Amino acid sequence: MMPATENSPARAEAVLSRLQLLVTRKLDGLLQGDYLGLLPGPGTEAGESREYRPGDDVRRMDWPVTARTTVPHVRRTVADRELETWLAVDLSASLDFGTGRWLKRELVIAAAAAVTHLTVRGGNRIGAVIGTGPPRDGRTTSPGAPPGVLRLPARPGRKEAQGLLRTIAGTPTRPGRTDLGLLVDALNRPPRRRGMAVVISDFLAPPAQWGRPVRKLRVRHEVLAVEVVDPRELELPDVGVLPVVDPETGELHEVQTADPKLRRRYAAAAAAQRGAIAHELRAAGAAHLRLRTDSDWLLDMVRFVAAQRHARTRGTTR
Repeated sequence: MMPATENSPARAEAVLSRLQLLVTRKLDGLLQGDYLGLLPGPGTEAGESREYRPGDDVRRMDWPVTARTTVPHVRRTVADRELETWLAVDLSASLDFGTGRWLKRELVIAAAAAVTHLTVRGGNRIGAVIGTGPPRDGRTTSPGAPPGVLRLPARPGRKEAQGLLRTIAGTPTRPGRTDLGLLVDALNRPPRRRGMAVVISDFLAPPAQWGRPVRKLRVRHEVLAVEVVDPRELELPDVGVLPVVDPETGELHEVQTADPKLRRRYAAAAAAQRGAIAHELRAAGAAHLRLRTDSDWLLDMVRFVAAQRHARTRGTTR
């Protein structure tokens, strides 16, 4: 825990510019070859019917239309470039924390920038729902969204993607915690055709709060959960009395880190917490990527995407 960091527009813009420079310069170079993005394989969402042509896959015959028109028709599928990617971005106050090279909030923006780059590169539309903390007086942040959630409609193009990222980076932090379950459920309403859903959070809310919405989301969409972690959330260093501030409540605590039993209990509790998060995501069928504030997050993301691509290729090879 640490004091909340001021999120001024100038700082947000500077952080975003630095992150986008990293993404555009390194991501394309590390992910070499023709790669469409995070969405797997050819589209499978049903589209319009058209007349059969020699060479068409007969497994895609649209028999009801064929019977009605007496002319063979096949059902087209929506191509990857026509599908949507949606981000659920958690900006709870607990993310204004970091003891590594990055704040957790900056890592959230970094993950959003990388996913956006891959999405736009593949020609897809991208939209987002942003958790802005507990709602004030139950007011809705944007029309059609739950209280405390900002909705940005899915649009194609780099200019629109830049605007989306600027909005994410410039969204101020409120005291308290976003209802992660409500945020994820905002991707289920209204129902959307098949696509990619990416949930970016530290997942510190109880799994019982967000597990069911993630499972519901996975029924129709490919789901990627990006968990951001700081090393001090996993173990305490031996630095004597450590004053810490809870960013969600503002309460000040002093922790005697010289006590080895305390450090062991803390590490055990942290491991159990992270294990519960991983178990819930696995049970929901979501792909799980963990990014740390003290590691090369871009390399970790590239390795993850490459591994996912390899797994899909291996799964389709006979």
